[in-house]
Order: sequence, then structure tokens, then C-alpha cells
Amino acid sequence: MKIIDRIYVNGEFIRAHGVKTMHLINPHNLDVIGKVTLCDKTDVDNAVECAKKRFKTFSKTSIEKRSEILQRLYDAMSKREDELNDAAVLEYGSPITATKGRTKFAKNTFLVAREQMEKFEFEKVLQDNTKIVKTPLGVVAAISPWNADYTHICQKLATAIAAGCTVVLKPSEYSAIQTHTLCECFKDAKLPDGVINVVNGTGEEVGSYLARHKDISLINFTGSTKVGREISLYAAMMIKRTILELGGKSPNIILDDADLQSAIPMALKIAFSNSGQACHAGSRLIVPQDKLEVISSLLVKSLKEIKIGALMDEECYIGPLVNQTQYERVQSYIKSGIDEGAKVLVGGLGRLEGFSGYYSRPTIFTNVKSHMKISKEEIFGPVLSVLTYKDEEQAIDIANDTIYGLAGYVSSTDLQRAARVASQITAGWVYINKAVYGGKGVVPHVGAKQSGIGKNSLDDYLQFRVIS
Repeated sequence: MKIIDRIYVNGEFIRAHGVKTMHLINPHNLDVIGKVTLCDKTDVDNAVECAKKRFKTFSKTSIEKRSEILQRLYDAMSKREDELNDAAVLEYGSPITATKGRTKFAKNTFLVAREQMEKFEFEKVLQDNTKIVKTPLGVVAAISPWNADYTHICQKLATAIAAGCTVVLKPSEYSAIQTHTLCECFKDAKLPDGVINVVNGTGEEVGSYLARHKDISLINFTGSTKVGREISLYAAMMIKRTILELGGKSPNIILDDADLQSAIPMALKIAFSNSGQACHAGSRLIVPQDKLEVISSLLVKSLKEIKIGALMDEECYIGPLVNQTQYERVQSYIKSGIDEGAKVLVGGLGRLEGFSGYYSRPTIFTNVKSHMKISKEEIFGPVLSVLTYKDEEQAIDIANDTIYGLAGYVSSTDLQRAARVASQITAGWVYINKAVYGGKGVVPHVGAKQSGIGKNSLDDYLQFRVIS
């Protein structure tokens, strides 16, 4: 059993001041695999003070120096890549192929940030003898969720370091083993003391206190819209800058000319990405009314071809939910869908047969209406709602009938038509005939409506100053 009673602060692993502990459970088989000590306000104050002290010098480092740091972080993660992957499978229950992909993406964010930094215009001289200078903002509070630990952490850290900011990171307490392994990479990278500081703990105690801390200049939060609203209130009281990547209820429109043989299997992959525990999951499938029957048959057939639960198998796509709380949450939504009159095409209530862990049965609902809870709220599990439309205009209206605007998807054999429809979906990202963005992370991920604010770009971490 892994005992995590130390936190990474000021370049060292030190014993936490907090005394509360929490057991870590393998969601695949419910074995107890670790115990983490949760930090308290004293730990937060210490971490912030170390970051604040280091900021005075780190903010003045050269582009070349920060470039070296970003490269060393990439190298350190590369050396421990297998270890990082194993920790994610064990603690989070992510299938190995998905884990490998996310780890590679995470480490590459350091190289992407380095490339952007080296091209970035930190100073600009205007014709009237006026100079615009962009300087590091200050200490950043980075608060990350459990559903893609390395990805969220590294994206925040890479941009902050490239900008010349120092960071206090509050990861999810459910990801303590993964985060500790990542912190060992930070140690291996020989970072200047205090550039990255990590405090374990709950959002209610540690996260909220960190967000309210007087010495924090920017809050970069990824998580639920509910918590994002609370952080916005903290920030408003102290006029703090925020970057919020929040929830989603992303639509996937299947136009009537789409190639269903490819679009429907892909729609399931989009909906059940990361076992459905993904903010960008296309959990609302919007299909032509006159093709519902054939699409329903293809959905059932396609689900049978998806491998579940064999986590170390390269072909496995769906794993367990992260914990008991999340399992019960998903079950409550499935019950709500049944109670409101949606039809269970496949799946339904209960644990997936043959598994002892937090495996919710992958569930597809038809006869779903926009007013139903399963259509309006983010479930964060393997649950797909199928809605129908009569014409293209109605499909777009259904897609936009949500408080969220993180991602959207369109399938069509006519790319011009698909692009026209995509341009009318209110979302930060819209994918045409593809499951998810496959680039190196150069384009920032932004949200619309209640899916977020900011874009995690260098500008977000910099203070603009005009000298005339």
C-alpha cells in the first residue's frame, strides 16, 4: 500500500502539517491501494509563501532559462512514462491505451509551451515612442480534477512556467498516487525551488482557501460548473483573474447524409471517452427522426464491439468509474431517465455483470426530450442520450438548448454543409467527422456559456503594462 504523507513544496518532499487521511481505492477491484494525508490551511500558506518568494527571481528569468526548464520537465516525464501510466491504470481505472495517449499529450505540453514562448512577443514598441510590456502576473493557483490528472496539471504548469509565473497546485485527492509520481518527475527535473508547489487536500478545505488566498494572482480551475461558480465569486471579491474549464453536455449532430456505418461507432467512442468521465464527451446524440430505427440497431451492434474492463489490454476502451460517489451519481441519472420516460435501448441500472469494481453498465437512452434531466445535466459516466430532429434547423436548436458550450460534433459527407452547421453551434470547439482534437495542444481549449472563461494561453498569465 502506497503511503503519501509528504507534499512537494519548495523543491523538497516535506511532511504535511495536516493530519486527516483518506484511503485510495482501486476502482477496478475495490482493493485499498494507498493512503494520503490531506493538507490544511497551514500547508497552503507555506506553499504560497514559497511560491511568492521564488516569483521575485523566477519572473526575471530569461526565455532561454525557462526553455531549459520546460525541456527538463519533458525529459523527466519521458524517463518515468511507464511508471506514470501504471499509476493511472491502478488508481483511476483508465484503460492502458487511453492512459498512454494522455501521458504523451501531457508531457508534450511542455514542448508546446516552450515553442509558443520562444515565438511570443513579450515587448512591442509602437511608433509614438510607446512600449507595451507583458510581464509575469504572479503566483498561480492551479486546481485540477481527477479525470485526467497529468493532462490538466501539465497544461497549467507548462503555460505558467513559460510566462514566468510560479505555481501552487491543488490536485484531486483521488489522484494522489498519480500526482506523487508526477512530483517525483518535478524533483528529477531539478527545478528552481518554489517554482512548483503541490498541496493535497479536498476542494472544500484546501481548494477554496487557496482560491481565496490574498497572495494568489490567478486561479486556473478545471472541474464542475458548480464549483466554477463558487470560484468566480471568490475571484470577484478580490478582483482576481480566472481561467475556468468547466462542465459540458456536448451535442453530436448526425446529419441525414452522414455515413452511419462510420459515424455511429465513432459517436459511441465520443460519448464513452474516458469511460464517459470527460467534459467534452458527446453525451447528446442528435439524429434524424426517420433514421432512428437503423441508428438504434447500429448503436447496439457497435456497443457489443467495445471491449470493457480488461484495463491492460490495448483494445480496451471503457473502465470503471473513479469511486463510489461517482458510481452512485451515474446510477441516479439512469434512474432519472427511466422515471422521466426515456427508453433504455441497452444497459440500465446496476453494476456491469462480471465486475466487482465501480462499473456502471454502459447505457443508451432513446425517446429522450430536451427537458429531461439526462439531457440537460452533465452525468460524467457512460450514458448516451439520443434525441431526434425533423430538419437541420431543429437539430441546431436542440444542440444549443443547454447552459453549456464546451464542445460539439457534426457528422456529414458534405463538408461545406457540416461546416455551416458547426458554425451555428455555440461551443468552444466543434469537430467535424472526428472524435477529438488530435494536435499537439497549440490551439487553446476554450469554452462558451457556462463551460468556462479564459483559454490557458500565455496572455492569461501576463500583466500588460504600457510605458510611454
